Amino acid sequence: MKKLLVLLMTLVLAACTAVGSAMGNNSEIEQNKEKWQDQGISHYRYNLFISCFCVFTEDMPLIIEVQDGKVVSMEFQSGKEIDPSLQADLFDKYATIDRLFGELEADINGAADSVTAKYDETYGFPTEVTIDFVEEATDDELYLTLSNFEKLS
Repeated sequence: MKKLLVLLMTLVLAACTAVGSAMGNNSEIEQNKEKWQDQGISHYRYNLFISCFCVFTEDMPLIIEVQDGKVVSMEFQSGKEIDPSLQADLFDKYATIDRLFGELEADINGAADSVTAKYDETYGFPTEVTIDFVEEATDDELYLTLSNFEKLS
């Protein structure tokens, strides 16, 4: 009976640690999201490099301009035309910083097995993100890098 109690306590403590870890990640994203929102930046441009087991990687990064929460322009730096289905299926969900935060929150809350992120110290937006949707799967990882952020107004 004593061994069973020790085992049960160990499992409870392990579960609490896992929940605390997840809450810590969520807290970090919430703090940075709040930092971003407090800036009140409504018009900006940035480069988004999406890396995955994908055919479009050689055309990256995307140059994205956003005004009032809407994408004003999105183009490959290479000048190649963006496939509309690719834009709708993948690029649009990361096309604004607010959408990116939404996707990260969904991933952290269970849509992905593993998410790590680094954030801009001044503005709070994610600068480097690694998402592993299924840890046991191969070639399902997604890497996002935001750079050359420019506040336009």
